[in-house]
Amino acid sequence: MDRTKVSVVFRALNEGKWFDQALEACRNQDVDDDVSIELVLVDSGSTDRTIEIAKRHDCKIYHIAKSEFTFGRSLNMGCDGASGDILVFISAHCIPVDQTWLSRLISPLREGKCDYVYGRQVGHAKATRFSEAQVFNHYYGSEDQLEQGGFFCNNANSAILRSAWEKHRFDEAVTGLEDMVLAKAIVNDGGKVGYVADAGVVHIHEESLRQTYKRYYREALVMRDIMPEIHFNLFDLTTCLVSGITHDLLEAAREKRFTREFSGIFGYRFMQYWGTYRGHNEHRQLSRAQKESYYYPRVKLKKDNPGAKLVDPSAKSELEAGTGR
Repeated sequence: MDRTKVSVVFRALNEGKWFDQALEACRNQDVDDDVSIELVLVDSGSTDRTIEIAKRHDCKIYHIAKSEFTFGRSLNMGCDGASGDILVFISAHCIPVDQTWLSRLISPLREGKCDYVYGRQVGHAKATRFSEAQVFNHYYGSEDQLEQGGFFCNNANSAILRSAWEKHRFDEAVTGLEDMVLAKAIVNDGGKVGYVADAGVVHIHEESLRQTYKRYYREALVMRDIMPEIHFNLFDLTTCLVSGITHDLLEAAREKRFTREFSGIFGYRFMQYWGTYRGHNEHRQLSRAQKESYYYPRVKLKKDNPGAKLVDPSAKSELEAGTGR
């Protein structure tokens, strides 16, 4: 029987807080006897325990300089260094919910039903903002969609056939949503992208509200290109903001968390939709320092280098909500 080799690829910058749990969960997956697993890390300059943790779990480790980093380029580097027939992507701050996560995630690929799949994401009981947990609930439902149509996908928890990645590869220029750019290319080429509901991870975003704004902003820059028919104007901003806040407050009241979550709901939803609006409507150049700030939300914005101007070639965002990277 031919063996199936699976490479689990992580990108990381100072992810030591949750990375050990993520790797441990990946190593303890219950898979068929004909499946082997390798762990791959692409690190972009960690100064915490990330590299130490990766070595302890026998990861293949590759390094990318911050000056060279983009989301797509780092993943392409990890895929180039990986040896798997199936390439799995999971954020270093995501933890598989159980030991069947991997086998369930890759099953549609092994069975020839899909070329690219993504799995469920849920919030952490204590570390995830209330509104972001609602975003996860909205986008990642309880039923499979192996023939979902469209090209929504999310690399915080996904898997792709190596042959599909080799044919299209990740776009190395976009400021976010590299998963959806690749998924669109696959769908346009006649391939299939699907959702696996029972392959879940706990996604832990510990961002400031400013970092939340930047995430939605840079994703909106890309959405403009991959879905140019979508326009997010001030009316959309107002409508989505009112709708999102109302939904979250009602849900918080139902869960008896209204008072505790009140201010956080307003803050998160405002940054989400303000970032989306600005990304859809602002035309600008991004300096290298600004790009580092958007790629690395923990890195303090440096003074712009006027000699290093780069015209951002892309645009995209999640419109109604974020993709939970």
